[in-house]
Amino acid sequence: MTTFQHTSLIPAAPETVWRFHERSDILSLLTPPWQPVEAVRRDGGLGPGAVSEFRLWLGPLPVTWIARHTDEYEPIRLFTDIQEQGPLDAWTHRHRFIPEGDRTRLTDDITFTLPLEWASEPLIGSFVLQRLRDMFEYRHQVTREACS
Repeated sequence: MTTFQHTSLIPAAPETVWRFHERSDILSLLTPPWQPVEAVRRDGGLGPGAVSEFRLWLGPLPVTWIARHTDEYEPIRLFTDIQEQGPLDAWTHRHRFIPEGDRTRLTDDITFTLPLEWASEPLIGSFVLQRLRDMFEYRHQVTREACS
């Protein structure tokens, strides 16, 4: 299992940052334009049972990724989603919104497991971690700009 974390300070109250994440178009807003990912659907907001579906491309092959939100949910504080269907053996993504004065410490904690055939290749793991760094830097920048 591999862990990844990205955190940044957003110059807005947690309620503002949370409301931004509740937007119906949030998947499209937070998907970097350079990533071969399409937001297909989002049902149920941020609460338990909510579903987000993506289509991503691994080379020429389309792959469906379905994430389901878990019972780990506290409005304006945190929500967690897990990969229900997708290219990885496991994926858990915890989104935390922690107040720091009049700002929000936005933290994304991810644990994932690469498929066995990928895990033996260290370059693939490094590639995945770099893509996560790029993606979450973009996501946090978009959030910072939208909530300021």
